[in-house]
Amino acid sequence: MGKLYEGITPELIAWVGQQHLFFVGTAPLAADGHVNCSPKGLDTLRILDARHVAYLDLTGSGAETIAHLRQNGRIVFMFCALAGPPKIVRFHGKGEAATPASPGWAKLLSLFPGYPGARAIIHAEITRVSDSCGFGVPKFEYVEERDTLARWTEAKKIEGLPLYRRQHNARSIDGLPSLDPVQ
Repeated sequence: MGKLYEGITPELIAWVGQQHLFFVGTAPLAADGHVNCSPKGLDTLRILDARHVAYLDLTGSGAETIAHLRQNGRIVFMFCALAGPPKIVRFHGKGEAATPASPGWAKLLSLFPGYPGARAIIHAEITRVSDSCGFGVPKFEYVEERDTLARWTEAKKIEGLPLYRRQHNARSIDGLPSLDPVQ
């Protein structure tokens, strides 16, 4: 049976820290807009306290999360036990995207490893913490982190990333603004 929590407990922090994968879900306000669910990995998540989390957003093929947060702020983080006892945990909240031009960027960035291609840090105030059984989630064996994104980013070179972001990350698939053109 699912449980509601007052906040992110030390036990949940420890459990989340053992997961190699999490998902982020957002949606635009438009009824015909596309809901987005993005898998995240690497060492990109930080639980700041019982009500605040942040993750390092690396340059990728889209920027739906950023666009949706700019429009309405709604976000959910989902974690699934892929090994060990079954469990699903969700953090619902309101988030925003900090970019290199944002106040506090350097302080937030210092929380994460120096991954190339950091374009934003998503930080959220968590308003609801819950778990559920996860009985239907299959077990998977963790092998290793992929290095594909790092190799792709290095091939683009630091100079090529702003052009890529302007071409591929300026708007969501529904046309909402995401990254400012100068980033």
